[in-house]
Amino acid sequence: MQPSYVYILASQRNGTLYVGATTDLIKRTWEHKNKFIPSFTAKYNVHMLVYYEMHELYIEAARREKRFKNWPRQWKLNLIEKLNPEWRDLYEEICQ
Repeated sequence: MQPSYVYILASQRNGTLYVGATTDLIKRTWEHKNKFIPSFTAKYNVHMLVYYEMHELYIEAARREKRFKNWPRQWKLNLIEKLNPEWRDLYEEICQ
C-alpha cells in the first residue's frame, strides 16, 4: 500500500496558503515549485512546503485535506507554527 499525504504550502511566512493531498509528495511539491500546472499555486507563487503528514490510505489524506480547507486560517497558521516554527521549506528534507 502506498502512503498518502496531506500538505500545506505557503508563499512565505504568514503568506498565502494552499492545502492539498497526494500519493507522491516529492513529485507534487516539485510540480508546485516549478509551476508545472497553471493553477492557484502558480498564480500566487505558493511553493514552500511548510507542513505535511502521512496517512496509510489516500481516503484518509483526502478527508484530512477537506477538514483543513474548512479550518479558519489561524488554525492552519497555528499548526505550522507548532511543528515548523521557522517556516522552513521542508522540500529538501523529503528529497533526502
